[in-house]
Amino acid sequence: MPKKSHANLSRRERQIMDIIYERGRASVANVMNGLPDPPGYSAVRALLRVLEEKGHLKHKKDGARYLYFPTRSRQHAGRSALKRVLQTFYDGSTEKAVAALLDVSDSELSPEELDQLARLVDEARREGH
Repeated sequence: MPKKSHANLSRRERQIMDIIYERGRASVANVMNGLPDPPGYSAVRALLRVLEEKGHLKHKKDGARYLYFPTRSRQHAGRSALKRVLQTFYDGSTEKAVAALLDVSDSELSPEELDQLARLVDEARREGH
């Protein structure tokens, strides 16, 4: 059973996870084709093995190759990462994080986007969050 670890991923590990989330499952060759400036085959296999040991991936045999797939949905992994960001940079404050997101946004929010955000806030109030 792989050891579950929620340690931060390296840049290359995040790139690999993005490729696998996008494809649903991927072989070493698929990952190499999706990586910018990919390392060698052995290095990619080693990174995939590390991601398995951390509990982010599993694999199954498909003929002569292994196919790697995520152990959690992208949405679940995103929530977990966001919780770590909230704790690390915003003292666990959703308000501070949202204010920072609005402050660094490269574009103005449309009236529709602002309305959607207001609906989400209203819904959170009704649900007691």
